[in-house]
Amino acid sequence: MKVCVLFSGGKDSTYALHWSVFKGFEVECLITLLPKKDYSWMFQVPNVELTKYQAEVLGIDLIQYPSSGEKDKELEDLKQVLKIVKSSKGVNGIVTGALLSDYQRLNINLIAEELQLKTYSPLWRKDQREYMKELIRYGFKFIITSASAYGFPFELVGKTVEIEDIEKIIRASEKYGFNPAFEGGEAETFVTYAPLFRRELKVEGIRNKISEYEWRFIITHIH
Repeated sequence: MKVCVLFSGGKDSTYALHWSVFKGFEVECLITLLPKKDYSWMFQVPNVELTKYQAEVLGIDLIQYPSSGEKDKELEDLKQVLKIVKSSKGVNGIVTGALLSDYQRLNINLIAEELQLKTYSPLWRKDQREYMKELIRYGFKFIITSASAYGFPFELVGKTVEIEDIEKIIRASEKYGFNPAFEGGEAETFVTYAPLFRRELKVEGIRNKISEYEWRFIITHIH
């Protein structure tokens, strides 16, 4: 099975990529949509242009494709890049890191079905708390690049997340009611190392407080 992977550089799409490889799929390329707006209904926005560094240490081809960022038009953007990849790479499947979003999963499935591509979402409905712990156990390293949820431990923004940080996030999520795996947009992540990475990425940046309940980590340098 030749597949492409929707890849944002965050923990979920990176986990889905590794699942694909360990299941024996041939990953022909990664696809990153680059929204032109600060917010997207479908795709991650912060730091997605930096997926080129992750693709380099993975040794996998990357296709970065511009997207309007508008609710309906971005679906057409996804369809167009999938058409290109199906034609040029010969893929017959698409892998996503969808965790809990019915909107995201349904739209991807509909587009894939129209293009006669099979869809795989290995994280779908996975236990959110256990999944976060699995990431650390399996050797994933990631930083939190943004957070915007009441009760979130904002001191973790910009930090490489450790198992004790996961426990802190889970406790806060239980107390304040946000999703511990951030599927509701509570936070965004950037993976600096995973089992398939040939080298670890070293990231430097600046923590920026946007408002009382919103912090961002602006990546200024990667090596």
